[in-house]
Amino acid sequence: MRTIAIINQKGGVGKTTTAVNLGAALAGAGSRVLLIDLDPQAHLTMHLGVESAGPSLGTYHLLTQSLPVEQVTQHVGQNLDIIASCIGLAAAEIELISVIGREVILRDLLLTAPQQWDFILMDCPPSLGILTLNGLAAVDEVLIPLQPHFLALQGMGKLLETVQLTCRRLNADIRVTGIALCMYESATRLAAEVVQDLESFLLAARQQSVPWQNAQIFRTRIRRNIRLAESAGYGQAIFDYAPGSRGARDYAALAQEVLAMSTSDQLTTAPDQPAAAGAPSELCEPTAGQTT
Repeated sequence: MRTIAIINQKGGVGKTTTAVNLGAALAGAGSRVLLIDLDPQAHLTMHLGVESAGPSLGTYHLLTQSLPVEQVTQHVGQNLDIIASCIGLAAAEIELISVIGREVILRDLLLTAPQQWDFILMDCPPSLGILTLNGLAAVDEVLIPLQPHFLALQGMGKLLETVQLTCRRLNADIRVTGIALCMYESATRLAAEVVQDLESFLLAARQQSVPWQNAQIFRTRIRRNIRLAESAGYGQAIFDYAPGSRGARDYAALAQEVLAMSTSDQLTTAPDQPAAAGAPSELCEPTAGQTT
């Protein structure tokens, strides 16, 4: 079973869209998928047409009451399950503040859950509180959706610092395995420059003992597509709403890349030494002649 946190501290970069549609694509390819909505905004939950208010059990009850994973899971499609969120999940940050081991509650519950899924994908909130730390502590892989502009790169630098800290203190197995470029416009010079900066940064990381040492930029680019935005309003993944759209084609291709990844190559032994000082902040520095 592969456990993947889909995370970016910057909002509006395609994080939830990627969680929903990558999960649906993997399910459509025959993998058994569990989606966990860790965001109190519950956008993933609503995107799949699940009611985000009311008495239904979900992530809030999982974290605050330590209910069994299978008890809070809902079936939403062939090979596709979800642990839903609601606005009440925001209260979990406060309710768990005095709980010992609050950062690893989700990890411990998943360890006792039946291994009935091939993938667990977590949609993490765009913040670094208890909810996000629970997600990072519980997974082996991190997938970063990234909009190709320089402000997004600044947020990614901070995120990598958080992943490194999590690796040292909570989860020695965590690795950044992939960066998915979303809302991509191939005709723009800016997109090409961002990709070039990312490639240079990741190439330098090959020589460092850091959690993103073997990270790759997925070849598939998730292009701008209005159908992706529309599908959320209908409570459907793109494959149900507009299966012939380029958004559906892009996420199907991304799923094939994720399936083809060799976890044995990507998830190596935890690094023993820290990264070179300031390494993540290199992402924030524009190349010569560029301005942010």
